Amino acid sequence: MINEEKSGMEFIYSMDSRTSCSPFKFHYPTINTASKCCHITVHTVTQSSPSPVISCVEDVPQGARVSHITVTDSEQGHSTSSNESTTSKVLQDVHISTRLMEDFLELAKDNTDNDLETCGILGAFLEKGTFYATTLIIPKQESTSGSCQAINEEEVFAIQNEHSLYPVGWIHTHPSQSCFMSSVDLHTQYSYQAMLPEAFAIVMAPTDTSRSYGMFRLSDPGGMSLLKECQETGFHTHKELADGDPIYEHCSNVYTNSNLRFEIFDLR
Repeated sequence: MINEEKSGMEFIYSMDSRTSCSPFKFHYPTINTASKCCHITVHTVTQSSPSPVISCVEDVPQGARVSHITVTDSEQGHSTSSNESTTSKVLQDVHISTRLMEDFLELAKDNTDNDLETCGILGAFLEKGTFYATTLIIPKQESTSGSCQAINEEEVFAIQNEHSLYPVGWIHTHPSQSCFMSSVDLHTQYSYQAMLPEAFAIVMAPTDTSRSYGMFRLSDPGGMSLLKECQETGFHTHKELADGDPIYEHCSNVYTNSNLRFEIFDLR
């Protein structure tokens, strides 16, 4: 059983509709160093609390391969390295597993085939100035083709607290839409990024032939200031920034790491 009033809870989330994951309280945890090793072997581990876990351990030769993530810019029609971001402040690096997105899509496949969104939360530890995203939590959720709402959030809180994780980002699918950040997505991202500047959003769009995924963050200060002042809810339009800069951009600080161990907690 999970005690919702458990003392010492490090951070708490309120999961809004349309895959909006909004942290409303956050205290930076004391981070314990975790091992980084890892090709993906997936097996189910039964755990009494909070739920079954899918444990993924990547076994590769010594010497990790670390590289910037390259995405295809569908509007400009060319590949763009994520280090080409121009509007944001200097950020600490974030490393994710080379298999993270692929494994998430596999777990989301049933929903995607039925045109339903799937969402997940990324947790990371901080070591020597670098965030290592070692945990993907897929909460129980209710989904439509354009929205995803988590339920039983206390299970997510318990995992985050137990592993002393920073909420470094979130991931969700657009099963039949293109790869972009909707207005609701932008408000969700603001909630993460206001608490942790390195926080980012991964959008998986398997039917988008020009760009199947993207890693995004709000431009800072432009996008962050705009979203801070916006009081609208639901799907709506945002005005352009006065200086012509984009509201959101590709991440410049996210790297894939072929030697990174991670776990997937699928709570559904």
